[in-house]
Amino acid sequence: MTETRHDVLDAARPMIECQDVQKYYGDYHALRGINLTIREGEFFSLLGPSGCGKTTLLRTIAGFEDISSGAVLIDGNRMEEVPANKRPTNMVFQSYAIFPHLTVAQNVAFGLRRDPRGKDEKARLVDEALAMVGLKGYGARAAHALSGGQRQRVALARALILKPKVLLLDEPLSALDRKMREQMQVELIKLQRQVGITFVLVTHDQEEALVMSDRIAVMFEGEIAQLDGPEALYARPVNRRVADFIGVMNFLPARILSENGEGAKVEIAGLGEVDLPARQISRANADDEVVIVGFRPETMTLIGPGQPHTQPRETGATIDEVVYYGDMTYYDLRLDGSARLDGGARTVRISMRNLFGRDVQDVGTRTRLAWSPGSLVLFR
Repeated sequence: MTETRHDVLDAARPMIECQDVQKYYGDYHALRGINLTIREGEFFSLLGPSGCGKTTLLRTIAGFEDISSGAVLIDGNRMEEVPANKRPTNMVFQSYAIFPHLTVAQNVAFGLRRDPRGKDEKARLVDEALAMVGLKGYGARAAHALSGGQRQRVALARALILKPKVLLLDEPLSALDRKMREQMQVELIKLQRQVGITFVLVTHDQEEALVMSDRIAVMFEGEIAQLDGPEALYARPVNRRVADFIGVMNFLPARILSENGEGAKVEIAGLGEVDLPARQISRANADDEVVIVGFRPETMTLIGPGQPHTQPRETGATIDEVVYYGDMTYYDLRLDGSARLDGGARTVRISMRNLFGRDVQDVGTRTRLAWSPGSLVLFR
């Protein structure tokens, strides 16, 4: 049987371990008991809004910030007394820090300036690093003449030429336009697979983290709210805050009618009564009085006149708004009967791919919404 990437990573040894890491800036508690293991060869992302502590955590791994208590281990070795320049890590910064007065080759070779190897050997290493990031033959080019994407690749080559065990990436794609950013996301994935070392990415971009990562730690206020693979994180967020931060999720008020160890029967505004298994119920919210059900826009289907569907449930709705994006159309729908639980009519957002022969429905149209209970998550 073929061994998958997940199989390889599951069997991999720990490369980075954070053990109850605390970080204070005066009275400000920036990191609150971080416990985290990142495996050898893993593409790992720290994701969260500005100020959540993700960059602080990355800098503690790099050695640019001291921790207040706890421990950081890299490849099994404690890092308390190891300065940043002696750790088996290298970092690519958001600004790239490319020297404009140097050539591409001189920028890439900068980290080798104290290396005892000869000139020819250093030149060979530079050529290898440039070829690795798709810039073979660019060594003599002036750095100031490069595009944003090319500067990003030079920064990667400069970091990788030192052959670190861990490459730390501090929002390296944020300065690129959308098309170039999407292209570089794919190239970074391929590069990480090629070199086989551990990548740790800091980003506030949910889509970027989902696309690139083997696992993601979602952080809020100095704590890890959920650590999971992209699919599990997207489909089964542990609480409403994570669900709201990762992509788009609709929320409807609900009422638990009965429950046991296997699941619960729930009444949902606009959707009616539904039986949900225990795996679709999150109990991470502190307030048990608040019960809501969430679902992603793409998990429900807008049905055109006379169109069949394979989903087991249907709900009537009225289209309040239509937003056309070319490949996709987003609909805001007012669900029939959604005011029953708390007196307020509920609007949900549904996304539909614009397939050949599928007409875009108009604002004000009475329509039907097909859905499955398997797409729902109960938060309580």
